[in-house]
Amino acid sequence: MTRENLVKQIPFIFYMTFLAIMYIANSYNAEKTIIDISKTKKELEELRFEYITTKSELMFHSKQSEVAAKLINSGVKESVVPPAKLYVKVP
Repeated sequence: MTRENLVKQIPFIFYMTFLAIMYIANSYNAEKTIIDISKTKKELEELRFEYITTKSELMFHSKQSEVAAKLINSGVKESVVPPAKLYVKVP
């Protein structure tokens, strides 16, 4: 290789260097995106478990027997008379 041929190849070398840098940057960006997706999936799974647990606790605490047991100390008693339907005659 002569100096003249090397000077002619400089733009191509710069172009190839630029492409290599862009390729490396793209790889890092893709890896970062994959890591972020993985973290988000784990967080979503934890939140789903928390939702199921909270919903289960709410269902347990809103049962009639649980509500009645909590209201014993306040003096409120459970009704033993079933509710009656009211019928309204529309003229």
